[in-house]
Amino acid sequence: MMAELTTPQPARHPDPTVRALALAYLLFERPDLEKAGQFLSDFGLQTASCSPQALYLRGAGPEPFCYCVRRAEKARFIGFGFTVSSREDLTRLSQLPGASAMQPAEYPGGGELVRLTDPSGFTVEAICGQTPAEPLPHRDALPFNTAAQQLRVNDTQRPPVSPPEVLRLGHLVLEVADFQATCGWYTRHFGLIPSDVQVLPDGSPAVVFLRLDLGNTPADHHTLAMAQGFMPLYSHSAYEVIDADAVGMGQRILKARGWQHAWGIGRHILGSQIFDYWQDPWGAKHEHYCDGDVFTADHPMGVHPVSREAMAQWGQDMPASFTKPKLTPAALKGMLHHLRHSPDLSLKKLITLAKLFG
Repeated sequence: MMAELTTPQPARHPDPTVRALALAYLLFERPDLEKAGQFLSDFGLQTASCSPQALYLRGAGPEPFCYCVRRAEKARFIGFGFTVSSREDLTRLSQLPGASAMQPAEYPGGGELVRLTDPSGFTVEAICGQTPAEPLPHRDALPFNTAAQQLRVNDTQRPPVSPPEVLRLGHLVLEVADFQATCGWYTRHFGLIPSDVQVLPDGSPAVVFLRLDLGNTPADHHTLAMAQGFMPLYSHSAYEVIDADAVGMGQRILKARGWQHAWGIGRHILGSQIFDYWQDPWGAKHEHYCDGDVFTADHPMGVHPVSREAMAQWGQDMPASFTKPKLTPAALKGMLHHLRHSPDLSLKKLITLAKLFG
């Protein structure tokens, strides 16, 4: 089926303020650091540092941390950090409306940062100058025998029965009410490139997958994705593991330890990742994945009709619980506010989204 985008965004910006180099870290608040740490350890992240007030976790790569949990009365997603290339980039970002001055980053790895707020209210930190950490050991990808080629002779496949080693933070997915302004802000100020967009029958975007502009260096199909929602919400974050056996072992370990499964195992269509989703103790979804697509900067944007079936090539159908919102009093208040004030949201669009994903 042909699909056409009828809105200005998503679109590349010809001269962005800076070009982000990587998704550096996520920032959460949680009322119970011990419980948060237990889930994240079972998920495969390693503790980088901890105090009574904050927990920092990392993958096996050289990034000094990729996940921060601060102690607070209520569970909340705060925002995230992009790595940028230089202090000159930080200077340019510090001149944007509402941006902080450049300041030392009081995180593992140090560096300097500028703090901004995107049009949906999420905190976005731009950071540079971090000191890399010593990479952690992890197992190699398992050799696969195929009908055409046997790489493994007189040998067996026995991956360790333990939490899968997370290699790195891969991407973040947000729901936003003000889709056009928020998407335009990231393409304008961080140089993100739309890889694929899924559109509703009226041609407005339901989901966009944004990648980094690394020129001729291949970048993940998406580092930040955004879905049209009724209010700003964290949807999920994704963490790369070494191979499909690590994804499967993650499911076995997390299930055995009593954590809540969300969706998987399957393979996405847009991005191609083999995925498996789990919920932390506060219902926030976390994804193990491997084998994602990578594109250089010259790869054009794809436009596709959105549907529940368009989310996976194989595996379990996406359950309604994966996208069904929790209609708390605060959520209903937020929905009414954005129905009145967001130019991208209408009752008709909400009903369409509810029929597709509710």
